Amino acid sequence: QVQLVESGGGLVQAGGTLRLSCEASGSIASFNVMGWYRQAPGKQRELVATITSILGTTKYVDSVKGRFTISRDSAKNAMYLQMNSLKPEDTAVYYCRAKVLSISNGDYWGQGTQVTVSS
Repeated sequence: QVQLVESGGGLVQAGGTLRLSCEASGSIASFNVMGWYRQAPGKQRELVATITSILGTTKYVDSVKGRFTISRDSAKNAMYLQMNSLKPEDTAVYYCRAKVLSISNGDYWGQGTQVTVSS
């Protein structure tokens, strides 16, 4: 069973930076796509950024473009989210997700890490 473990969350002032990490129990080369999602209190979980396995193509939600950068390191079986110029509205629990499109239950989530941005 694939396990994803996030780390790097915390409390930061507006304008600050954080780097989230997502470590996989196995090779991330097996995942077709990986991504970061977030869920703020009282809101639905939303996509933040994704990265594909083969080409490394990235996509971002408009609200984080130019501030967040998603990346991955196959040698470390890890994915990252560099978050700069943080805003209070970025406060949420951030989740790592990985998908294997060729199998029906190939959809894996981490347990989440809290990011709190104070004004």
